[in-house]
Amino acid sequence: MPEMEQQRVWVSDPIDGFVLGQIVDIGLDEVTIKPFDTKKPKVTSSLDRLYTAEEHDNKDVDDNCSLMNLNEATLLNNIRIRYSKDKIYTYVANILIAVNPYYEIKDLYSSKTIKNYQGKSLGVLPPHVFAIADKAFRDMKVLKMSQSIIVSGESGAGKTESTKYLLKYLCDLWGSAAGPIEQKILDANPVLEAFGNAKTTRNNNSSRFGKFMEVHFDSKCSVVGGYISHYLLEKSRICTQSPEERNYHIFYLLCAGAPEAVTTKLSISKPDDFHYLRNGCTQYFTSSRTEKLLNNDHKSKQQRDKGGLKDAMLDDVEDFKNMDQALNRLGLTEAERHEIYSMVAAVLHLGNVVFEENMEGNKGGSKVTTGSEWSLKTAAKLMGVDPEELRQALVSKVMMTNRGGLKGTVIMVPLKVYEANNARDALAKAMYSKLFDYIVFRINKSIPFKASSYYIGVLDIAGFEYFTVNSFEQFCINYCNEKLQQFFNERILKDEQELYSREGLQVKKIEFVDNQDCIDLIEGKQNGIFSLLDEESKLPKHCAAHFTTEVHKNWGNHFRLALPRTSRLKAHREIRDDEGFLVRHFAGAVCYQTSQFIEKNNDALHASLEGLIQESQNPFLQSLFASSNSGSLKGKLTFISVGSKFKSQLSELMEKLKSTGTNFIRCIKPNQKMVDHQFEGGSILSQLQCSGMTSVLELMQQGFPSRAQFTDLYDMYKKFLPPELARLDPRLFCKALFRALGMNENDYRFGVSKVFFRPGKFAEFDAIMRSDPENLANMVAKVKKWLLMSRWKKTQWCALSCIKLTNKIKYRRECHIVIQKNIRMYLAKKRHRPRYKGIGKINSLQSMLVRMESIISQLKKEKESSIKEVKALQNDLHSAVNKIKINPNIKADEVNQMYTQLMNKANSQMGSLQKKLQEQKSADEQERLKKIQIEMENEKKRKEDEERKKKEDADIRKMKIEIEENRKKEEQIRRRQELEDLKAAAALQEQIEMEAQEDSLFREQLEQERRDHELALRLAQETNGQIEDLSPPSRRFSGVQMSHSTSNNKLNRSENVRAQQAQNNSKYDLSKWKYSELRDTINTSCDIELLEACRIEFHRRLKVYHAWKAKNRRRTTMDENERAPRSVMDAAARTPRVAVKAVAQVNTSTQRYFRIPFIRPAALANGHSADQLADANNKRGWWYAHFDGQYVARQMELHPDKAAILLVAGMDDMQMCELSLDETGLTRKRGAEILEHEFNREWEKHGGKPYVRAMDRAK
Repeated sequence: MPEMEQQRVWVSDPIDGFVLGQIVDIGLDEVTIKPFDTKKPKVTSSLDRLYTAEEHDNKDVDDNCSLMNLNEATLLNNIRIRYSKDKIYTYVANILIAVNPYYEIKDLYSSKTIKNYQGKSLGVLPPHVFAIADKAFRDMKVLKMSQSIIVSGESGAGKTESTKYLLKYLCDLWGSAAGPIEQKILDANPVLEAFGNAKTTRNNNSSRFGKFMEVHFDSKCSVVGGYISHYLLEKSRICTQSPEERNYHIFYLLCAGAPEAVTTKLSISKPDDFHYLRNGCTQYFTSSRTEKLLNNDHKSKQQRDKGGLKDAMLDDVEDFKNMDQALNRLGLTEAERHEIYSMVAAVLHLGNVVFEENMEGNKGGSKVTTGSEWSLKTAAKLMGVDPEELRQALVSKVMMTNRGGLKGTVIMVPLKVYEANNARDALAKAMYSKLFDYIVFRINKSIPFKASSYYIGVLDIAGFEYFTVNSFEQFCINYCNEKLQQFFNERILKDEQELYSREGLQVKKIEFVDNQDCIDLIEGKQNGIFSLLDEESKLPKHCAAHFTTEVHKNWGNHFRLALPRTSRLKAHREIRDDEGFLVRHFAGAVCYQTSQFIEKNNDALHASLEGLIQESQNPFLQSLFASSNSGSLKGKLTFISVGSKFKSQLSELMEKLKSTGTNFIRCIKPNQKMVDHQFEGGSILSQLQCSGMTSVLELMQQGFPSRAQFTDLYDMYKKFLPPELARLDPRLFCKALFRALGMNENDYRFGVSKVFFRPGKFAEFDAIMRSDPENLANMVAKVKKWLLMSRWKKTQWCALSCIKLTNKIKYRRECHIVIQKNIRMYLAKKRHRPRYKGIGKINSLQSMLVRMESIISQLKKEKESSIKEVKALQNDLHSAVNKIKINPNIKADEVNQMYTQLMNKANSQMGSLQKKLQEQKSADEQERLKKIQIEMENEKKRKEDEERKKKEDADIRKMKIEIEENRKKEEQIRRRQELEDLKAAAALQEQIEMEAQEDSLFREQLEQERRDHELALRLAQETNGQIEDLSPPSRRFSGVQMSHSTSNNKLNRSENVRAQQAQNNSKYDLSKWKYSELRDTINTSCDIELLEACRIEFHRRLKVYHAWKAKNRRRTTMDENERAPRSVMDAAARTPRVAVKAVAQVNTSTQRYFRIPFIRPAALANGHSADQLADANNKRGWWYAHFDGQYVARQMELHPDKAAILLVAGMDDMQMCELSLDETGLTRKRGAEILEHEFNREWEKHGGKPYVRAMDRAK
């Protein structure tokens, strides 16, 4: 297969994402690829996961839309090449992909770089986060609309750093005039990172909360203020962490970097001394310099044994100083900062309070252990409460009965050890959470705020999370990411396509998967998971198992929800059904354990702890809880859950995002080890799929991401133009402008109210418009010239149209005269034809008179009498002719009767004279007769030859007439069958649509299962877990309403179905046969049935291959190697692929031959029609095809200007037409079928070898 050996393709690979290889075989519904990497084995893959490679696969581009073949594989390859060159930024149209380099690239974010990107459109300079910031600013300024930048990605992908650089760019360029505002906005970052970031297994500086940072501008686009909104702080981390993770940075900053006076006053020592820190990683982030500055008493055991953690961006010793200075610049006094540190220390000491079972008395309950008395007193001192009251609030709670007095009797209920631990942790989490709210409040308060016209918001929120143990925090984060993914789909895909439709742009519609069903599962008002969780929290005795059971009961048949045992990860399959559930998110399936859902959903303190806070002597602590204590009624029925609060906050955020212009930055984590220059293709491809980048490729390739209103362009450049051009209509102005600039029409489109640009083309246009005055003058001259040319061409066209119309009228008049003349001639001929024929026949008798006179001249006797008889006969002829001429109404019978009489008379006289002459010359006649006999024999032979030739010609004409009659009969049968099919199709339409929908949903389920498997594989690699393969999904979710992304692989499915039916009806199973085996069998087998089965399967695989190749064809490549004329391929494309009843074949011949005109595709590619080429250059060729049964056995192309192309089945199948005879439609083309000898004559004339039929091989 020489053609396939030259085809370079990308095939899916679990480790590298995609690997480069070549096709070596075509199977039943899959192909075999041999990777170029010799270390990798051959791969068998479906065509869905196979993509055409670029011609130069080692060349990178700034914008992936510039690739010839834009697909998942080339996207990943381009990112890989750029990453290896330290080019971490890449565009997909207006979307920025940022790969975390895990080291500092020189001058990438310097002040000079910031200046370079100021005012530059996307595409002018290499991709950069500064370019997105500048685009947002320019859009805000031009469109008079606030903008948002959504930074998304996994933990460790670099979202927080990208957010820093976005704010740095905005503040450095447009905030310098605002004085302290710029510094205060930038100072917010180190403070928020200290209190809201922590080390995780995937990121050393992971943000454990979401934030939306707004930079506000006035009408002159200068910074006038800022505001920060925060979402969902991970409070569970305050009390527990995994062994490799740390608590929030602030705890370690106090231990490592706080002055000795502060640590002594707050009783802060090493992390090992605190229960909330010792169970996780207790090492500090230090450098070689700051390691020496650490107090040995503050070093943990891990720090002394292993040394400090290393990270270029983190240093606990230096970061405390930076944070303290930032708080100072934000306006917090030393006393206020000390109050904050006191609350942090109080949380640590509170965590050291340990409880044991109280054996005294008969009430049971718990008590504080003797060893933690000091911690209790220290925590009480820092909180400003009495130690005994704190002790009492931790080991008991106040409850009110329904009876006794006006409001019932207050009783004290002792708490068990685990309940006391929960109360202690709840108080610690509440204190830290309120402290974090206060810090954000103070940051916002410290930023001066003037009248704002617009703002640019940067959203930095945790990306999609999946761990071995996933709890309520991961559930909320992933719910947020579902909403953001839906917003991305609507803004990039749905809204974009609706805009194209409104503006009248002919852009192919792109389908996408809508995750609304997953969002409804989570936030549904009646039975959503959040609603079920709130209902469970309000029960007198809530239970996590009951909540989980209710979730499965309400959503048991939903595709997005499943039992933990269906997870691909072995660790999740051991979870009981009432201990968790599995949600199939857009990025993959995540298994949640619900044991702590109820506790984490309720952040309210019990009455004893609330009373303790209210009685605190610490004003700062009281102010932290002031807002929550101002609520009215307390109780389970009135509490506002964490989930409900987060859902409302998220709803407000989404409304804010929808009201602004949007820019997207997709951050990518290159490897799980967080090291530089290591590229894990499989993991990165999964992140690209999770972020929706792969689904947006097709739209961005065909779309127009940059656009501008006609009026905006008009206003923007009107001041550069002279008055005569400035007076033009905005649309005409833009059209004239683009024409004059000579821009390629493929680079832009005119809509109803906007002009749309291909990726990067708006930057070229803007650069031209803002060039020097001399160039602008030349451009104005071009605009004038184009307008003049346009108007002159319109005038010429109108004049030419009038001339054409005049000529057409004259031509029709002449045609009418010719038609009238011919009709009159026909009528005259019809009327006078019998007379003309009669006179002609009578005049033909004159020749007999001449012969009579000749005979008479030879006679020796009775010569005079014979002359008289001849003259009498001649007079009779003249009288008959005159009679016919005089009488125009004479009938044909009378004319024939007169001719018969004269003929008989002439014959009798001729016979008499001949008899006399015969008798006279009997002797001489014998010799002459001999000569005459020889001549007659020669004449007879000549006539026989003529008759034989006429007979052969008649037979050929008869065969062609039979062929044409058979064609007409077949056409009539086909038309009757089509009518029957239409009637049957109407009845089967509903069933077919249902089957198609079920198949579509099933394919989507398979795609979801693939994503789930990839997600589980990544998690297993990180945790050294195991993956168990499950049975493929069933079609039981056919009723789920889901939008579906079609794969444009209709041919594959229809061909596979027909192939399966053929396998069922055939005694040969060819599904395991290789492509080469099928080809060899066709060339050598004598078994007719096996031969036919192999031919059907062989040509089906060819169709699938060519369909895939056409789908992945380059955008700029023409069909230079067409396997058949376009009329044949178009007829096959129009042939309906519906099952029809078998009909009787009119023509039972298995060998049929056809010939149709064929124009070379290279000529057609220039925009000429076939008729134009044939008439102008007379270079029309011919395409010959010999069908043995339903498939082509021999194929021939004859062109005037090149050598003949002869192709034979079994040798040249890749270049031959793969369609069956019925699919080509040749039998319906009048005059297309020819005779066998006509085909063989041309075949042998051009050196073709004789054809041996399959049935002859057996002989």
